[in-house]
Amino acid sequence: MPLTWEQFYAENPPPSDLEQTRHKVENFCRKHLDHGSRIVLITSGGTTVPLEHHTVRFVDNFSAGTRGSASAEYFLEIGYSVIFLYRLKSIEPYLRHVAGAKFLDMLEVDESSENPTISVKSSEVQQILPVLRKYKAAQESQKFLQVGFTTLSDYLWLLKTTCEFLPSFGSRAMLYLAAAVSDFYVPATQMPTHKIQSQDGAPTIQLDLVPKVLQPLVSLWVPDAFVISFKLETDENILIKKARGALSKYKHKIVLANLMDTRRSRVVAVTPDDQTEIILTEEQTQQGLEIEKCIVDYLKEEHTKFIVGSTSQ
Repeated sequence: MPLTWEQFYAENPPPSDLEQTRHKVENFCRKHLDHGSRIVLITSGGTTVPLEHHTVRFVDNFSAGTRGSASAEYFLEIGYSVIFLYRLKSIEPYLRHVAGAKFLDMLEVDESSENPTISVKSSEVQQILPVLRKYKAAQESQKFLQVGFTTLSDYLWLLKTTCEFLPSFGSRAMLYLAAAVSDFYVPATQMPTHKIQSQDGAPTIQLDLVPKVLQPLVSLWVPDAFVISFKLETDENILIKKARGALSKYKHKIVLANLMDTRRSRVVAVTPDDQTEIILTEEQTQQGLEIEKCIVDYLKEEHTKFIVGSTSQ
């Protein structure tokens, strides 16, 4: 029988730096609470499932954090305070534009003097300057906090801990749950301490179901928040049905449903009473528009309606 969410937290230890993270989140939330601003917790990237306590091998998924990192930039642009709970080494806001060798290709070295200098190639300035300006603006506003995780257990602990400080914002808090969270895991009590040895033969690994924390999140942790979840499928015939099933079960506000093959150009925002297609045309893509901007613009409007409705009750 699957563990309840309470049992999961009881049996899986928190990350070693949980208290440090708690203080960072608390200070961040306290700083922005009195300003009347909206706050969004964005989860991004995939979770790993370790197969050993001293982890060498683990189960992972394909999520690179593209949607979460892009969305964080657009939420910051429209004035939200952003807590970015992300998979370490996944794509990060702003850095995503200049990551890896692409960034090194933008640079040039001048070794004509005793002290070499490095600068951005003149041909690349117009590409990197807007990104740098937005990054600097986000830093100066102090409205951006990054919190990293790697494992499933760390993610669930950090999610719960961050949610402790969001109820004070009431309906001004949004949760944008874009992380690809594992459905299965190896319980800590069943995990070997050291690396699994191949000479012992192929191991038999028993995976358990991960408890669904969306239910306590909506009903207990942040009951007044505007909660958005995602549904990714490969079969369009079941996509909307699964999204509506999630809304019915967990009672949150919107499911952003998408198919794996078209997730960069089409998302369906499913509510209990309606559904809205968010589509990016080929022309818009060629112009550099990202579907995450369309998603964030849509959610801003829906969040405004939610806040107005909450304050009038």
